[in-house]
Amino acid sequence: MTLAKLIKTVVAALDEIKARDVEVLDVKKLTALFDRMIIASGDSTRQTRAIANNVVEKVKAAGGIVYGVEGEGNGEWILVDLGDVLVHVMQAAVRAHYNLEELWAQAARINKISESSGRKKPAARPLAAEEGKVTPATPAKTRKARATRAKTNPDDER
Repeated sequence: MTLAKLIKTVVAALDEIKARDVEVLDVKKLTALFDRMIIASGDSTRQTRAIANNVVEKVKAAGGIVYGVEGEGNGEWILVDLGDVLVHVMQAAVRAHYNLEELWAQAARINKISESSGRKKPAARPLAAEEGKVTPATPAKTRKARATRAKTNPDDER
């Protein structure tokens, strides 16, 4: 199974069970362990288990290999190892706490592709920089400019 087909299969499986805030990260330049990381959220332990189970079933049905699944017992954070693709299915509070997107901030974000139209869907959630937040990934020059702007113009909420 090609990497592109595997990613499409996983994203379709996530969408089928209504996973929220799906992010596909290209991490092949950052680690030799896997090429893509997919992060998705569920609203409850039942939903996260259902999402992860659906990913496993759809990948196997498409001819892919599932190397392992961790965290099913707790259901707050389930990891599905597909070799070149690592899938994290997390409850929203756990996802916010661990903030994997910030840990892997140097990874390129890949927009999901709508299978029916072939058009790119907009990113599921804006990047921290787009929200006006300062993150460790924000260059020091930008942080300094924002701090200076805040001192000179206290009405500016940035």
